[in-house]
Amino acid sequence: MTRSTRRSRTVALTASAVVIALGATACGGSSSTTGSGAPGKGGTLTILDKADFDHLDPQRVYTTEGSSMDEEIVRTLTGWDETGSTPKLVGDLATGTGTPSKGATVWTFHLRHGVKYQDGAEVTAPDIKYGVERFFSSDINGGPPYAGQWLVGGSDYKGPYQGKELGSIQTSGKYTIVFHLNQPVADFNETTAMPGWAAVPKAHDTGSTYDTHVWSDGPYMIKSYTKNKELVLTRNKNWSQATDPIRQQNVDEMDVRFGQDESAIDQQIKADAGTAQTSIQQWPIAGSDLAQLAGDPSLKSRYYKIPAPGINYLAINTTRVKDLKVRQAIEYAIDKTTVRGAFGGSAYGDYATTMLSPGIGGYQKFNQYSANPAGNLAKAKALMKQAGNPKPAMSIAVENTPTQEHFADAVKTALERIGIHVNISPIDAANYFSTVNNVKNQYDLTWGDWIADWPNASTVLPTLFDGRLIKKNPQANQDLSYLNDPKVNALIDKAATMIDVKQRNAAYGRMDQQILKDAAVVPLTYMNFSDMSGSKVGGVIPDTILAEPSLVHVYVKH
Repeated sequence: MTRSTRRSRTVALTASAVVIALGATACGGSSSTTGSGAPGKGGTLTILDKADFDHLDPQRVYTTEGSSMDEEIVRTLTGWDETGSTPKLVGDLATGTGTPSKGATVWTFHLRHGVKYQDGAEVTAPDIKYGVERFFSSDINGGPPYAGQWLVGGSDYKGPYQGKELGSIQTSGKYTIVFHLNQPVADFNETTAMPGWAAVPKAHDTGSTYDTHVWSDGPYMIKSYTKNKELVLTRNKNWSQATDPIRQQNVDEMDVRFGQDESAIDQQIKADAGTAQTSIQQWPIAGSDLAQLAGDPSLKSRYYKIPAPGINYLAINTTRVKDLKVRQAIEYAIDKTTVRGAFGGSAYGDYATTMLSPGIGGYQKFNQYSANPAGNLAKAKALMKQAGNPKPAMSIAVENTPTQEHFADAVKTALERIGIHVNISPIDAANYFSTVNNVKNQYDLTWGDWIADWPNASTVLPTLFDGRLIKKNPQANQDLSYLNDPKVNALIDKAATMIDVKQRNAAYGRMDQQILKDAAVVPLTYMNFSDMSGSKVGGVIPDTILAEPSLVHVYVKH
């Protein structure tokens, strides 16, 4: 999953591995109701975001900001209760976390009775079936690939708009839904916690414009949405706390305002005057502000440092930068100290040498390239010499924010020392991932970040490096390296069928090493995301699945 300068997103695992993986992450920042008694009711929470969401349509959303916002509007089959020390998978629309059968190739969910949409109609199993079928329509692109990969018949199905249904999703009455998978998926019930496994009532589906018309069964519904300017959510009067184990409905409205510079948002919330007192940000603190704000003791009670199950990286397009020696030279030439400086220094995260981050099932500690994070210039120059001393010009894609442009400058400076000229291509932050994920828009080098969709390698490496998916998802390609290595693909297929977690994790560790041997990507940092709120915002939960400040219990202090 992507968090725009926060992350893309992906993760997977079985319940036992979840506990192991997540047990390792502690959350910083103040949480929930400390020192303020019971949550206050009423008031407006203001959310300050640098750019609009790529999508809010639950079947299209694949950024952490969009997913976090969708938690207020739509409910999913399963979800994460993050009120304890580690996230716990629970039933959301479903009464429990699903029942696997036939070797985890069939999953059955029973729905809660009495969950209501904003118009008072009841949420039913056929609505969830229809919602999931929307994943397959070419008009609804951008979301995660799991439904297409795992549901029987998914490779040929084209979505519900021609009146056809997908037979591998079966419903029995209003309250039972069964999914038939083409392979065992032990952690399928963690996939179903993602927004795409939400109900969409056919009568209210507006197709490709559903982003601005999402029909709510959560605590809040869309009151108004002016793209790139403002989204206002108001209470869904038909939502009932009795049917919802995850969310609360404390504030009257959520007012999301788009388009201010990252630093301007930071300074506004830091100053804590007027509406800033009841404001929060969803995009992380700007790199230029992070070191100073992270160390400011006066902000401690409203500063959230959230460890992400993810990584910040530079993808090298292996179909454009074909010479392995040149790619290896880039690995040695990048100075991770200046790169990390652009994102805010050590508060942003530890230097990375692998694509799997510590705390994710499958992570193995290794370093294929320079032991010094500042790089190894002599080794990089020697590799360029072996490649015949080419003097290539390369394009790098980044978001058009100061943080990212400083990052691009750091890459440019490092590569020009080995004779590679770098042209920087800044892309509008609101459209960044939809631009770079479209195969028509290819760059030599592309900034990316990725957060596991759930805490396991199965939602990181297969999504980012299965070369067979490039052709399958030309407008939603997550393989920014365009790597299509038969060795990696074979390991992906092998790992997918392994029910034994230890065996599977070992296969993912080997996969990570092969991807780095291919010099397909430069891992930069294992990320933390830091956000702030005003002094009158309470109930914020550090969401370590999305690495976002979760708003499911948020309230305004009066």
